[in-house]
Amino acid sequence: MAKIKRICTLLLRLIAFSSTLAAAIVMATSHESGSFFTISYEAKYTDTPAFKYFVAVNSIVSIYGFVILFLPSENKLWQLVVATDVVFTMLVSSSISAALAVAQVGKKGNSHAGWLPICGQVPKYCDQITGSLAAAFIALITYAILLLYSIHTILHPLQLQKT
Repeated sequence: MAKIKRICTLLLRLIAFSSTLAAAIVMATSHESGSFFTISYEAKYTDTPAFKYFVAVNSIVSIYGFVILFLPSENKLWQLVVATDVVFTMLVSSSISAALAVAQVGKKGNSHAGWLPICGQVPKYCDQITGSLAAAFIALITYAILLLYSIHTILHPLQLQKT
């Protein structure tokens, strides 16, 4: 039974690692050029601080996920994994929130501020942003499941035994 739990945890951690890595790579490679009449422009992730934050967080979390994959289950550092899982789950959540807010403005614009939507002019760029956000959401859900499982594992010995 313990071996099955370890394999499931390893599989979830592999999904979380690959999702954060994919989110960082897809966002970091998102760029597209366009033109409006005679004015040419380029849309890239480095133009927006929220997207830079998204790439930085997902890169850090994917490095963490990679390191955790090779941490032996007998190691004392596993006691810190729950705390670091909480921190990195919160970081992924905040980076998704920031990037999603900017992506929404890019898609719909903001008539009150006079910002026009850009996704009509650079659809490939917007599609890459959407794909990156989807991968990050998968990572967030996976880390939430891992966090719930870790909390359950820690609290399980405290439950009263039925007599």
